[in-house]
Amino acid sequence: MQAAIIKKLDKAKTAEYAATVVAEHFGGNVLSVKYLGGGSYGMVYKVVLDKSPYIAVAKAFKVNELYRIEAAGLIELRASTTMKIPEVYFTYEKTDKIPVDFVCMEYIDAVNCLTHVAFLLNSKRKKLLFAEKVVDALLQIHSKPHEKFGDILNPVYDKWLDYYRPFAEDIKTTANELVKAGRLEAYIADTLNAAYRQFDSIFSEEVKEASLIHGDLNVMNIMSTKNQLEPVAFIDPLEPKYGDREYDLFQFNNLTGKCFGLYDMYKQKYAVSKNCDIKCAFYGLYNEVYVFIKTGAIVKLIMNPLIKNMKKQLKKLEALQNMQ
Repeated sequence: MQAAIIKKLDKAKTAEYAATVVAEHFGGNVLSVKYLGGGSYGMVYKVVLDKSPYIAVAKAFKVNELYRIEAAGLIELRASTTMKIPEVYFTYEKTDKIPVDFVCMEYIDAVNCLTHVAFLLNSKRKKLLFAEKVVDALLQIHSKPHEKFGDILNPVYDKWLDYYRPFAEDIKTTANELVKAGRLEAYIADTLNAAYRQFDSIFSEEVKEASLIHGDLNVMNIMSTKNQLEPVAFIDPLEPKYGDREYDLFQFNNLTGKCFGLYDMYKQKYAVSKNCDIKCAFYGLYNEVYVFIKTGAIVKLIMNPLIKNMKKQLKKLEALQNMQ
């Protein structure tokens, strides 16, 4: 597995690019540009115009072609749930003049549920109501089927594991190579290898239907009203695909997700596989290592709990196996 080529984007220069592509598309004058944030894959700007739509979000991508996947995902997700998903206004493919890909989309006037820490102080009842609305909206997304599994732009696999097993094996192989090269700590690869040795047991239940999945629905990508804990939008899908709907669930436990009971609420309301917990542990760990391989970025605040959970789930599995 090859690392992605991550462009180094200058914040100020990219703001100029964002203003230019938005102004050229809508034919208006840009009144202001504000940097909203970014990560390994992109940088996001709020662009204010003197004509409709008046406010837009321009996301600049550090990885070539990724804008196509995200735009397609946003369009599919928006058509699949009553929860607001930002409307895609247009996409922009890099040129010699502006060497950056963009997706321009609807601005959501809300706050994410990670950085608005006051939400953690809500009562248990309010958190449960919040969690229920989030998982109900996610199930609407998961209820959109496809006849094939795979990436949203080209789902071609008859079975989920025809797609996912080679993907996971590639992650494991690359991780071991990175350990030998001194670029990844051995304890991470050791847990990765231990999990993969149990692959057939973990994924013993067939995934019978390909479901639309968001790919990155953690609390940072769940938007709420500013004054109270009320979900109003999902944003920023990551490599959305048609696959095992439980692939979406591991993100519920990342960051402060456990504080809102999102994972437990989904399992309480909707049927999941008997191996859901260990599958989500596997998905979560392998996804985090995949992000590291692609971007070179590792967040121990996320990685270490994933390692701990994977080990915990493997011990439970091995105990069951020893009883049989």
